[in-house]
Amino acid sequence: MGLVVQKYGGSSVADAEGIKRVAKRIVDTKKDGHQVVVVVSAMGDTTDELIDLAEQVSPIPAGREFDMLLTAGERISMALLAMAIKNLGHEAQSFTGSQAGVITDSVHNKARIIDVTPGRIRTALDEGNIAIVAGFQGVSQDKKDITTLGRGGSDTTAVALAAALDAEVCEIYTDVDGVFTADPRVVKKAKKIDWISFEDMLELAASGSKVLLHRCVEYARRYNIPIHVRSSFSGLQGTWVSNEPQGAQKVEQAIISGVAHDTSEAKITVVGVPDKPGEAAAIFRAVADAEINIDMIVQNVSAASTGLTDISFTLPKAEGRKAIDELEKAKSAIGFDSLRYDDQIGKISLVGAGMKTNPGVTADFFKALSDAGVNIELISTSEIRISVVTRADDVNEAVRAVHTAFGLDSDSDEAVVYGGTGR
Repeated sequence: MGLVVQKYGGSSVADAEGIKRVAKRIVDTKKDGHQVVVVVSAMGDTTDELIDLAEQVSPIPAGREFDMLLTAGERISMALLAMAIKNLGHEAQSFTGSQAGVITDSVHNKARIIDVTPGRIRTALDEGNIAIVAGFQGVSQDKKDITTLGRGGSDTTAVALAAALDAEVCEIYTDVDGVFTADPRVVKKAKKIDWISFEDMLELAASGSKVLLHRCVEYARRYNIPIHVRSSFSGLQGTWVSNEPQGAQKVEQAIISGVAHDTSEAKITVVGVPDKPGEAAAIFRAVADAEINIDMIVQNVSAASTGLTDISFTLPKAEGRKAIDELEKAKSAIGFDSLRYDDQIGKISLVGAGMKTNPGVTADFFKALSDAGVNIELISTSEIRISVVTRADDVNEAVRAVHTAFGLDSDSDEAVVYGGTGR
């Protein structure tokens, strides 16, 4: 039997009982003959609580010390889980991200993995031990500082270790039974997807689906690591994410894979931009130099009388203030009139590879939104995705309307969310 990497989220290890339940599942996998590497998140809402505490102490925590604080949550989880496994009669060793050989760049709070050297993990496995790794963290290559990988970074840790160790599969355990056609917290009749391609999962993750982080799926696709998304609260088969369907999942891919939504973004409109070459480049260079990722971009047709246009784009709310500050600094050089900031928006996305060959999908999407009384502010498309920006208050109703309009509602029982606050 081969090597399996398992990742357990915060809701799975939220308390002592959860940790003991996870320990038993890990030991059962070991008894089946697998070598097992486990990646754990912080318990429950520990990371959010640490962030709240830091903000009470300092409105703008220093990046290095902030990372030192946040990594404490995963270290607590890994040590407790190792203790629970030993209590079941099996040997386990816990490792921090740096001890596990997760090497990153030097960007604090959202570092990227640049190498994995899992020598100590291999030694632990060769000695017959279960290796427990603290997710979400690594060590910078140049300064040897502790770094964190940003939201959902434990998923990326797990896939990176699976690639470095040539694992058979990376199992992501969460508080739902797999990937659904929509967030089951919003759409009670969402259906579980048995298999989904890396391509579709990347679009869903980038569009706000929280079950897998975009970077994690990107890493898995690059190294062709199958991901099995499952619940740690049940023994049900979950969702396979891979290039090709696994085993019994040899089925034709659906036209629509799912509906994703995101209310964590804000919109900035740069008003009165001279409509000439170089202006958009200058705007987005200022944003890029501040290391801010942007999502959707829309430029209006310039007014004939003034020769000016407006450019709108979306970005994470957490980066909104920084982006405004950087653009204000560049205002005189660029020559725009003013900035508008709006953080009461939401994004709804329809994703599916079958959209390429099925006419009418776009029309049906917009009709569903219209029938629900939802006004559209921005539109963005790719070959397998349509995304729109609406008012944040309209998002849940819009998701349910689109989900129903495309026949995605389940005829069986409502989707189960076993744990977690969804915070």
